[in-house]
Amino acid sequence: MTFIAHIRESDNQIQTVEQHLLEVKNLAESFGEKLGVKHLTGLAGVLHDLGKCSNEFTDYILEAVKNPDAPPKRGSVDHSTAGGKLLYDFFHTDNISRYKGIVAEIVGNAIISHHSYLQDFLNPNLESNYLSRVRDKEITNFEMTKQYFFNNVMNKSEFDSYVEDAATEVEKFLAKESSEHNEKQLMFLTKFIFSALIDADRTNTRLFEENKTTETETNVDYQELFDTYYQRLMKKMNSYKSHPKANTPINLLRTEMSNQCEKFAENPSGIYTLSIPTGGGKTLASLRYALKHAIKYNKKRIIYVVPFTTIIEQNAEEVRKILLDDGNILEHHSNVIDDINIDDESQSGRMSVQQKLKLAKDNWDSPIIFTTMVQFLNVFYAKGSRNIRRLHNLSESIIIFDEVQKVPISCVSLFNQALNFLKIYARTSIILCTATQPALDFVEHKLEINTDNEIVNNLDNVIDAFKRVEIIDKATSETFNNEKLNDFIETIMEEVQNVLVILNTKTVVKNLYNLLKEKENGIPLYHLSTSMCATHRNNILKEIREHLREGNKLIVISTQLIEAGVDVSFDCVIRSLAGLDSIAQAAGRCNRHGENEIRNVYVIDHEEENLKHLKEIKVGKQVARKILIDMKRDNTCHGGDVLSTQAMERYFQEYYTDFKGNLNYYIPKLKKEMMELLTATKGKYSFYQDYLHNEQKHIPLFIVNSYKTAAEYFRVIDDKTTSVIVPYGEGKDIIAELNSSRSIEDLTRLLRKAQQYTISVYEYEKKLLDKNNALVPYLEGKVLALKEGAYNQEFGLDLENDSWSGLNIF
Repeated sequence: MTFIAHIRESDNQIQTVEQHLLEVKNLAESFGEKLGVKHLTGLAGVLHDLGKCSNEFTDYILEAVKNPDAPPKRGSVDHSTAGGKLLYDFFHTDNISRYKGIVAEIVGNAIISHHSYLQDFLNPNLESNYLSRVRDKEITNFEMTKQYFFNNVMNKSEFDSYVEDAATEVEKFLAKESSEHNEKQLMFLTKFIFSALIDADRTNTRLFEENKTTETETNVDYQELFDTYYQRLMKKMNSYKSHPKANTPINLLRTEMSNQCEKFAENPSGIYTLSIPTGGGKTLASLRYALKHAIKYNKKRIIYVVPFTTIIEQNAEEVRKILLDDGNILEHHSNVIDDINIDDESQSGRMSVQQKLKLAKDNWDSPIIFTTMVQFLNVFYAKGSRNIRRLHNLSESIIIFDEVQKVPISCVSLFNQALNFLKIYARTSIILCTATQPALDFVEHKLEINTDNEIVNNLDNVIDAFKRVEIIDKATSETFNNEKLNDFIETIMEEVQNVLVILNTKTVVKNLYNLLKEKENGIPLYHLSTSMCATHRNNILKEIREHLREGNKLIVISTQLIEAGVDVSFDCVIRSLAGLDSIAQAAGRCNRHGENEIRNVYVIDHEEENLKHLKEIKVGKQVARKILIDMKRDNTCHGGDVLSTQAMERYFQEYYTDFKGNLNYYIPKLKKEMMELLTATKGKYSFYQDYLHNEQKHIPLFIVNSYKTAAEYFRVIDDKTTSVIVPYGEGKDIIAELNSSRSIEDLTRLLRKAQQYTISVYEYEKKLLDKNNALVPYLEGKVLALKEGAYNQEFGLDLENDSWSGLNIF
């Protein structure tokens, strides 16, 4: 009897269950080896589709091929429970060792969840989704399924030995930290195994469907590639030596800091800080560190994590030009696809759009990746298998967090614990890169930063040497509205060629832009906000840079997106009062290269900004105001410099103190912190204790964490957003292609390309767009696109467009 795992759409070729299980096992082992848990991940791989070893599933898939237009009901044959049940039955008995019991749970959970998301071992309703599957669910002809597995895939003796090795891996893994951290360790281990299984399963299925034996990327020698990159980088950096301004104090200092980064790359993997001042060349300096460190320590990839998509575009483009490589540098802005509810258990002779979306390559296996803080945190904590699939590829990597001070307040503890896991277990090197280092070791769940962690020597002297601006405090003595600010801008423009105005809300930015536009003073005027897609913003920034290069008169009005890493240099900056880190970043857009004498950065208090729903900006503004007032009273306070390391240290300590209790991702509805769900213990108060108290029953579990519940409540940003493709430039062509593309390869290419043409809309915006028929669903509703009338060439997303009334007729 031959049992079928998949039937290829193009030629009806069969992939047997034995082939699929053993191939996924081998691939999963290679992923697990990075963490020293190859038998744990391999066990998940070899058992994940055990339920397909049945006549019921064979009949089901053959019927689906025979009647592709009317296939059997999706999920009518459960094939993902069997592997978890086998482990529970064999290795979760009273006389079994603790480590084998843990193997049964963490691997079994990954197996039963591989078409959805990790199940709760015990949830807030005192139910165990895990036990209801592996202990309580009846499986038809289960004995026959097990026997077939042992006869044809892995014999019983080999299987028992394999589980012994997996149990040893658990024991060694838990020994790396004290027993009080076991639940946290097991949480991260379970997620790693789940990630490896998801990626191995989907990769093998995709390769079979595309009739390929291996990934093209597996033939790439990353060490050789990184060495080539390093040579190209150094060639570019050496070319700067002949530049007429190569020997200016600032450029000499940039060179010195870059040299320090190369030397520091000799240090072992760990968590380090790179506090190069704004405009100090940290992108290239950190890349130099990363390439050198990757070569020495055999790292698999380099990942840049940034707070805003604007930095991705600029930094990725800069790196591409220097490394002379387009194909191996991935930009990952957003998911584009809503994969939370993708039903990927469906089977048919004609592969569904949802299956193709599931299999489309999106696993962060490129050698250099640029992504956002939202995407990084989603990998560890968000629901949806597309996110967690990438987790295992963070191991043996170098991760550079650009502008790390922008970690969302509610996620600080979650961020710290993810980084600690990567450092201790995954042999990952981490660089916290910013001009204003946050006090991440000041909070309750501290970051395990290495001792002697700062890469830059004599940091205070470096900051003094980079002083190019004077901060002028106008915020503690008066307030501004847009009319008054317009007058102030007019006065400044009599003295300088260009000015950048950065305000805290999109509404005030847009209103000021419209006010200045009405004045028609003949000066080029630009508006920037996150309502624009990446390519749109990039095109506007190119025009802005051209004006700056030509020395033209220019006014730019922007939200804070321009602050972090956008390489522009203005004669003057006006910044609406916010946190000191934001003021420092704004200052970095003024006199960036020290072209001129000291220039002015004005800090104002804008009375028209509504910060009611922007608590982090509101608190940052309050703390910064206190420091500014203290400095006005005593001009020797913090050395008389609001951007000094002493002022920044005080700012972050007070800022985190004000948010104490909010740093640990609290879930109001459950009245619990998220980490309580992820690391519940039997010894402390938890849902487990509630269960015992109310039911007076013994619950046979080693782990009582609530993975699924935690993921359902997790949002990096409180307001849920949806990615939407916009009809700007090539975005129109991408939208048109979505109707015609059918191959997995086409979808992979299109979805990557679409990153540049997406925006994120809030729920209230999405409802308004839906009401006005401004959204078009594609690919069975998993991808959304805007109609043209709802996207403005000046502002991007336009919720007030008069042409909307016409949209309803389509």
